[in-house]
Amino acid sequence: MIPTTAPTPVYPELAGRRAFITGAAAGIGRAIAQALSRQGVTVAIGDINLAAARDAADALGHGAVAIGIDVRERAGVAASLQQVLDTLGGCDLLVANAGVSTMTAALDLTDEEWDFNFAVNTRGVFLTNQIAARHFVSEGKGCIVNTASLAAKVGAPLLAHYSASKFAVLGWTQALARELAPKGIRVNAVCPGFVATSMQTREVEWEAQLRNITPEQVVADYIAQTPLGRLEQPEDVADVVAFLCSDQARFMTGQGINVTGGVYMT
Repeated sequence: MIPTTAPTPVYPELAGRRAFITGAAAGIGRAIAQALSRQGVTVAIGDINLAAARDAADALGHGAVAIGIDVRERAGVAASLQQVLDTLGGCDLLVANAGVSTMTAALDLTDEEWDFNFAVNTRGVFLTNQIAARHFVSEGKGCIVNTASLAAKVGAPLLAHYSASKFAVLGWTQALARELAPKGIRVNAVCPGFVATSMQTREVEWEAQLRNITPEQVVADYIAQTPLGRLEQPEDVADVVAFLCSDQARFMTGQGINVTGGVYMT
């Protein structure tokens, strides 16, 4: 039977809040937008691909808006946040989710690959966090969730540069959380594992070539490493982000929450 009413929000206190989510046109970011929207949050879907962000916002509805953003550029990040403030009338939550990856043996890494990963994964988190946090401090409230990675807890072969960029996200998250705690602003991170997204699809192809095995063997290896026995889905991450944004996580800050199906347990 098709339900005739929307499900009751798990975190009703989130209703009416406004969230800016970067990298939200697809994958984990889009699932986060959906999860927060189900709780009554009005979301701004930020992405470097504005057309894809518009498609995602249109599909989501519920007042969702699309915001073009290149998280590597300070002036652009500031302008994008201002657009969110002007369009939604404010911003209460930031989810810094935009990220990239490439895959190469450490000894074959180029300067360009290193710089690209750090520009998006680390500088992007720094800029979006700093600019949003300044607004949150002026308002006396706010919550930030950053997307780190399993590779921020355990160095990943063929992803040394990516791992380094995500380890930096955790260090930044912890330090910023300590600075902002006296102002009542919480800062946390999620650390996803092997998530079935278009990014993973690309990584599977790269890894298969680099390891001289088939893509199917790469995926089987991911599942074998996961005690819960399946690939992670974007929704598995999104539900944890919604919790961290809620008042149920009111005494949590500076955390890097593992959402890995048990791949990493410390």
